Amino acid sequence: MITTTKLSNIEGEFFDKPTFYRSVVGALQYVTLIRLEIVFVVNKVSQFMHQPQLPHWLGVKKILRYLVGTIDHGIIFRPCTNLRIFAFAGSNWGSDVDDRRSTSGSCVFLGSNIVAWYSRQQRSVSRSSAEAEFQSIAAVEIDI
Repeated sequence: MITTTKLSNIEGEFFDKPTFYRSVVGALQYVTLIRLEIVFVVNKVSQFMHQPQLPHWLGVKKILRYLVGTIDHGIIFRPCTNLRIFAFAGSNWGSDVDDRRSTSGSCVFLGSNIVAWYSRQQRSVSRSSAEAEFQSIAAVEIDI
């Protein structure tokens, strides 16, 4: 999806096949197990499964086009002797236009191999980008 795209609950006409939308987005959630780069956008389109609208479906179609164009990408696990744990976290401050909550994301590496990752909305509204980042870092500690 285009990074400037802001999806909302009140932005277009309703999609006429909501069951089909839910089915496709559900399948995309399984794809995120091996395709980390789509975790954030799949999280975004998953937030509208209760009442999908046409702009949401257009976003899903962009994700599907991206996957078709990058079919040979995926996670590769390689043997390594360095077994240190590294965690990275980030947030997108106030990214939800409906409720102004931030989105957090993180990934955890064991050596050079990624072993855990997520992207989800924060539970509370942050008043600054620094607060959103602190919440993101705290969530990584809990998840490890």
